[in-house]
Amino acid sequence: QVQLVESGGGLVQAGGSLRLSCTASGRIFSMNGMAWYRQIPGKQREFVAHILGRYADSVKGRFTVSRDDTKNTMYLQMNSLKPEDTAVYRCNIGLVWGQGTQVTVSA
Repeated sequence: QVQLVESGGGLVQAGGSLRLSCTASGRIFSMNGMAWYRQIPGKQREFVAHILGRYADSVKGRFTVSRDDTKNTMYLQMNSLKPEDTAVYRCNIGLVWGQGTQVTVSA
């Protein structure tokens, strides 16, 4: 079974940066379907970024997706973080979701 594991979340001040990682294990034919989402409790899950270069308007210009196919890993470089970026960030491919990593941005 395919599994996705995120890491790299933490607590940062507004304006700071974090780099998230999502590593896939198990049989995966391609990383091209991978994407980042975020979710705040009680709120609808929100698309953040796709591995092929599509971004939500709210993060465009601040977040950048990259990849290392030899490590089966997708990254999310998050710069100029804002308190409204606070959420659990999860990676996804198809019907498979990672457990999530918490990002908290303080004012």
